[in-house]
Amino acid sequence: MNKTLHPSPIAGKVNIPGSKSHMIRALLIASLAEGESLIERPLYSADTLSCIEACRALGAEIETAPDRLTVNGLGGRFPEHEVSIDVGNSGTTLYLAAAIASLGSAPVHFTGDEQIQRRTAAPLLDSLRDLGVEVQSDNGCAPFTVKGPIRGGKTSIECPTSQYLSALLLAAPLAEGICEIEVPLLNEQPYVEMTLSWLEDQPVKIENRDFKSFRIEGGCSYHPVSRTVPADFSSASFFLCAAAITDSRLEVCGLDMNDSQGDKEIINILKRMGAEAEIRENSVILSSTGLKGIDIDLNAMPDALPILAVTAAFAHGKTRLHNVAHARLKETDRVAVMAKELAKLGVRTEEHEDGLTIYGGPVHGGTIDGHHDHRIVMAFAIASIEAAGEITVTTAEAAAVTFPGFFDKLEAIRV
Repeated sequence: MNKTLHPSPIAGKVNIPGSKSHMIRALLIASLAEGESLIERPLYSADTLSCIEACRALGAEIETAPDRLTVNGLGGRFPEHEVSIDVGNSGTTLYLAAAIASLGSAPVHFTGDEQIQRRTAAPLLDSLRDLGVEVQSDNGCAPFTVKGPIRGGKTSIECPTSQYLSALLLAAPLAEGICEIEVPLLNEQPYVEMTLSWLEDQPVKIENRDFKSFRIEGGCSYHPVSRTVPADFSSASFFLCAAAITDSRLEVCGLDMNDSQGDKEIINILKRMGAEAEIRENSVILSSTGLKGIDIDLNAMPDALPILAVTAAFAHGKTRLHNVAHARLKETDRVAVMAKELAKLGVRTEEHEDGLTIYGGPVHGGTIDGHHDHRIVMAFAIASIEAAGEITVTTAEAAAVTFPGFFDKLEAIRV
């Protein structure tokens, strides 16, 4: 689906949906627990629906309603027959559910769409092998098959994506023995902190040695959860940046600054660029009278690269987005894609191995290839608000991967 968007001022309020990252962790823990869990304010996006179906395939009973979701968990009872799981476009589901499925003794086959089949799971699969899991894989990417159980042991894993480590941390407490994990490389640390925050209320014993290594005692079990899914700062970033580039005043609602999400740092980044932010109990009011280019280390929040690259195009001077080579490993090579697509709008960019340099200036209209990547699509939709002409974005339906209703919300704040 192509979406043509025109320049327009914005104002008012926008409500942000729940966090995909929180939602998937809630689903997996609830599915592993003994008894009924309640998840309120659930996010029903393409990615989370993939996770719901993965949990059902493993035996969890899940009932959905618009404002709540109930899960009757496995309680340690995994399927005794072979299972097939298609994660669609959800990398988070692929990695985290692969480790969870490895707790059972039956083969579980994982596959996904074309993008998923290009995203390597090799480091995670190697660590699962170290911990006693049988793995069948041709090239480290889906499709692959895992057959547990995880028996414990020692492994070392480099984590260009934090999801590898989060997967092991969720599964290891339920393993048969003690797991010791060395982590010589860890990107996106806040997402691991989020995983650990979900485990704080569980009867597990995890020794965290400054995120360099972990010792996890096995033989534990998970209790049911009753939680509300927090609003998603990754989704909020698009509207926060929209206010910043248009010199508008916009209230972004539903945000909790005490939440563990690393992408809340977007507010401090925009303040460093010259925006003003008023923090309220459940919202942030963002306004700006002009932005300046700055240096931004995005290692902890690579998902913000597309929208910050667009924001930098409207700032005065040069912006450097760096230490984010792992953004090349997402749904697309987002570093290369953003350089290519910004150039179509007349924006001068320099591509580096670990990021981009963007020179602010006039941003023209044009046709952008969304590359079936939700964050690319939404970033250029925001660019259309302040560009000098209409912007057409292809594959616009991809926004629903994490943010169903995105275009309706964008249209609602146009004035």
